[in-house]
Amino acid sequence: MAIVNATPDSFYAPGRSPGVDAGLQRIAAAVEQGADIVDIGGVKAGVGASVSVAEELDRVLPLVTTARAQWPALVISVDTWRAPVGAAVCEAGADVLNDAWGGADPELAQVAARYGVGLVCAHTGGAAPRTNPHRVWWDDVVTEVAGSLDRAARAAVQAGVRPDAVVIDPAHDFGKNSRHSLALTRATDRLAATGWPVLVALSRKDFVGEVLDAPPEQRLEGTLAATAVCAWLGARVFRAHDVAHTRRVLDMVAAIRDERDVAVARRGLV
Repeated sequence: MAIVNATPDSFYAPGRSPGVDAGLQRIAAAVEQGADIVDIGGVKAGVGASVSVAEELDRVLPLVTTARAQWPALVISVDTWRAPVGAAVCEAGADVLNDAWGGADPELAQVAARYGVGLVCAHTGGAAPRTNPHRVWWDDVVTEVAGSLDRAARAAVQAGVRPDAVVIDPAHDFGKNSRHSLALTRATDRLAATGWPVLVALSRKDFVGEVLDAPPEQRLEGTLAATAVCAWLGARVFRAHDVAHTRRVLDMVAAIRDERDVAVARRGLV
């Protein structure tokens, strides 16, 4: 899942692609590099300038509409927690609503059900959208997240979302400190054991930066290490800035797991 930030202020500056032209260039590059899904977002996840529903739509709707026309078979996801935005992008052809703020607008699941699209259910521990965690405490973060996500996924199905269209996301760093995010990475298999497909959004996040004491621009290796661990333990969708690198890591993990053959076979044969 390639990140397409239609924002001027994303935390990772090289990942910003505001405007339709820049967004289309980003999508084209991501598809060429092996992305199966693009995730278009119009609001920075972290603290920042207020963005109205109208402004969010101005940023994402033209891009979704144009991308749908240019790539009819591409899976288009939109990263939003707002039901009005979700309805508008579904009308324009979006396939998935990525509710990264964990049901902050409970009507978003109803929108996904009404349009028959996929829904990503994320765990934020009730944190309000665009807020940073402060002294967050969980007795057992893995048990909390696994149980909460299972309940959220079941609630989505009860709201009418197709069972095969629900994905769960532990939401590393959202409502969590870095040790929580590391614990969830180690426990990806327990999340996968819920039976719902697991999405992980690891790309250049703060927990990687705090492990390595590195700014976003220097977090690629840490991101890819976490990606490999999550892939080995059963995650299914990987939201990433660095598509080509992530694709190669996932292909290598799949080959080690005997789920993919070598691309070429020469060694010992010629």
